[in-house]
Amino acid sequence: MLSVVVQAGGQSTRMNENKALKLFLKRPLIQRVIARLAPIANEMLVTTNQAADFAFLNLPLFPDLKPGRGPLGGLYTALVSAKNPLVAVVACDMPFANAQLLEAAASILIQEEADVVIAETPEGFEPLHAIYRRKNCIPAIETAIALDQWRIISWFPQVKVRVLTMDEVDRYDPEHVAFWNVNTPEEFAEAEQRAQLLD
Repeated sequence: MLSVVVQAGGQSTRMNENKALKLFLKRPLIQRVIARLAPIANEMLVTTNQAADFAFLNLPLFPDLKPGRGPLGGLYTALVSAKNPLVAVVACDMPFANAQLLEAAASILIQEEADVVIAETPEGFEPLHAIYRRKNCIPAIETAIALDQWRIISWFPQVKVRVLTMDEVDRYDPEHVAFWNVNTPEEFAEAEQRAQLLD
């Protein structure tokens, strides 16, 4: 049983508008992300501090439980708010969020009894396109927050982390677009052009 949490808590400073609501191929970007992940979700929810802006989604909306704690607080909110033992957490600005890759990661988590299954690219870990086991991750994040740690992966040494190899990622994401998040109008336009070719 898998919960999918789409995080819509970013500031969108480089976009000059809320990128989750910016139209991507004629519909809000967050709607595209949700549609791509719905097939694997037993539960779908959104974390946001602007509930009124996202009411049109007709999904459960959850504000930050640890306000002012940045991405780590957002991840904590996602895991606490979800109901199922396993949680996929994805950013709202990933137009190519990959359901098959997340589903494969969830299978690995179960088979290998891991707590986190996450990809590591040349840019680093991808915590906002990853699978988490609520039971073990929540207390580890609570400890990290209590210790005033801010990095979203600061608590990883306390749990069993399974890093996906690039070969494993390539099997489901041969175009290398799953972790692409759009931060500027130029990236947004480029992603739309790419989506027209790939969709």
